[in-house]
Amino acid sequence: MIIGVPKEIKNNENRVALTPAGVKELTKHGHEVFVQSTAGEGSGFPDQVYQEAGAKIKATIEETYDVAEMIIKVKEPIEPEYGLIKKDQLVFTYFHFASYEPLTKAMMDSGAVCLAYETVEKPDRSLPLLVPMSEVAGRMSIQEGAKYLEKPLQGRGILLGGVPGVRPAKVMILGGGVVGTNAAKMAAGMGADVTILDVSLPRLRYLDDVMPANVNTFMSNEYNVRELISSHDLIVGAVLIPGAKAPHLITRDMLKEMTPGTVLVDVAVDQGGCIETCKPTTHQDPTFIIDDVLHYCVANMPGAVPYTSTLALTNATLPYAIQLANKGWKKACQDNEELKLGLNVIQGDIVYQGVAEAFGMPYTSVDQYL
Repeated sequence: MIIGVPKEIKNNENRVALTPAGVKELTKHGHEVFVQSTAGEGSGFPDQVYQEAGAKIKATIEETYDVAEMIIKVKEPIEPEYGLIKKDQLVFTYFHFASYEPLTKAMMDSGAVCLAYETVEKPDRSLPLLVPMSEVAGRMSIQEGAKYLEKPLQGRGILLGGVPGVRPAKVMILGGGVVGTNAAKMAAGMGADVTILDVSLPRLRYLDDVMPANVNTFMSNEYNVRELISSHDLIVGAVLIPGAKAPHLITRDMLKEMTPGTVLVDVAVDQGGCIETCKPTTHQDPTFIIDDVLHYCVANMPGAVPYTSTLALTNATLPYAIQLANKGWKKACQDNEELKLGLNVIQGDIVYQGVAEAFGMPYTSVDQYL
């Protein structure tokens, strides 16, 4: 199969979908890999290293898309890329369709086969291609939140871990999944007073067992959220419903109950956000303020640490990419239920229920194509 790796063009997105090690593995299986020039530079991988691993370098993004049967990316295609995607081309990347209707319609119009990292799912309901970036984003949410609590950046002016004789910051985390667990680990490690909320009692029991003493667990419901928000300095939104829009757990009216300078970090923003007032921001312009509450809503947080993120992502995606390249998307998805669940749009049809429901659009069973 001919595989194309374009350079990411989203604002300050420095990750790349394939490392030189990944290229080496694919070429060992007899596949041709074309990497757009400078695609890996932001992650510390120059063109020469890709060539030594067996890749061929294409000068432009147009050439990279044009030659490839399968495109491997990191972030969803953005508007300048829509017209580059061809009928029947397999695009393997994060899509987060349910949060953005224009992208969904553009991919339907393209006639491409869209296989989304975020809905590839194991039998235990875990999301193996979302996990590495969720780990990065969860840890970064505390790193960024701690920074924006500083007064010059318009936060409350509170040190996350406090000092002897002065209380630490209070951190509230909505969601006890991968993002929330990693956020809690980081916040607890920095000495904060942490509260983590989830709707699953078994999950809360698990977290209560494994977390240090400065992490408390609460059942997630509107009453508890309203009770807690006024006393917390940093609030992290870490809620995910696979392939569907995130629910709003913090609504517009709740902001008035928060202390001025409270920081909100919505990691779920690429799935629509679980904080109603959040809208996607960029690394270049990451924050905005509503009702004296600072919002940090960067939709590609792991893009700020591309070396770590690229290696972590390729470790997870490469085994699936090899299956797709070796067998073709149809046979690979017939043989592997995990990959089958990654199919979101095929040749103009929405084949993932959560995406169809998000926009009230027709749903087609994926089995019609397999």
